[in-house]
Amino acid sequence: MDFSAHKPVTVLTGENCVTENASLFAGLGRRALVVSGRRSADLCGAMDDVAAALASVGATYVRFPVIPENPPAPLCHEGGELARTEGCDFVIAIGGGSALDAAKAIAAYAANPSCGVMDIFDDSKRTADGLPLIAIPTTAGTGSEVNRYSVLTIADGAKKKTFKASSAYAKDAFVSAKYTASLDENYTVSTALDALAHAIESYLSPKSTAVSEEAALYAAHEIWDVLFNGMYTDGERDAGGFTKVQREKLTNASCAAGIAIDYTGTGFPHPLGYSLTLTRGIPHGRACAIFEGAYLRYNLLTSAGEEKIEKLAAHLGTTADDMIRRIPEMSGLLDLEIDAAEREELIDRVADAGNYANSPYVITRGEMSDIYKRLFG
Repeated sequence: MDFSAHKPVTVLTGENCVTENASLFAGLGRRALVVSGRRSADLCGAMDDVAAALASVGATYVRFPVIPENPPAPLCHEGGELARTEGCDFVIAIGGGSALDAAKAIAAYAANPSCGVMDIFDDSKRTADGLPLIAIPTTAGTGSEVNRYSVLTIADGAKKKTFKASSAYAKDAFVSAKYTASLDENYTVSTALDALAHAIESYLSPKSTAVSEEAALYAAHEIWDVLFNGMYTDGERDAGGFTKVQREKLTNASCAAGIAIDYTGTGFPHPLGYSLTLTRGIPHGRACAIFEGAYLRYNLLTSAGEEKIEKLAAHLGTTADDMIRRIPEMSGLLDLEIDAAEREELIDRVADAGNYANSPYVITRGEMSDIYKRLFG
């Protein structure tokens, strides 16, 4: 896929794309805030490459290596204050979706010193563009490096809320599969399922375009071949059990799926999955995947949904029924049990999400409950 068609972000690919394109760092400023989780940026080698690239152009940096999964908005506000205190001109994000999403918010907070924690979500209060951002993904799942979405937790972690702005796009995204090679099998599968959910939900969205559909179909095909068809197995396997080619396929697919949802957003598996992630600690990709079969099943009830799902299945070399069965199976959550009281509380958390309207079939509050009951008893 030609990533250059996605104009808001310049995407650089290849094993050594960071060090080979170090000159791009020079145009953003003299001092960077490097945002990451506690260990992943160092373990995968990305931090070493970034440090070398910055040194080669005479730039310095300060680190903010404290981003957890499901990043809290107050922590991102602290990061913005640190960027101002340290005189940072730009932000570099290294990590999975949490670090990349957090960095977008941090860049916005840094440029808007009068903004309180919740003001970032209000366009009238967030008046300045965020600091320039470079994104370096170390997982193959969210595609956050190429979209404008920053999903943060609020209300002491009880809910998720999305910050998005045209200035939240990264200037450059450095996409190298080598940074994903240290991930174990469980994490790799979960993040790939997240990217697959992005591809499917974007493809079915009424907001889809020719560009988003091309990206979605490409991503879904690559992920399906690796996860479900077991292809590209020749060659040495890394610690997670994947070959170099498989890692490259999943990394590029994740980026493409991120482009797709930048045009369309996601469907109802995402908000329904958020509740499982926040309350049960279930990884985001698996939490989305468990609802993907229901998403396909309901959309088959419409003529527009049926037509697109049949095209998607043919593109993958499978059937709609096979997708409906196998994607939830891959989530590993079919034995999860949720009683009636918890079911309704989980749905209440996300009942007002806008994602439900973003598909040919729009489920009702009662159908949300039906989906939970069928899946979890």
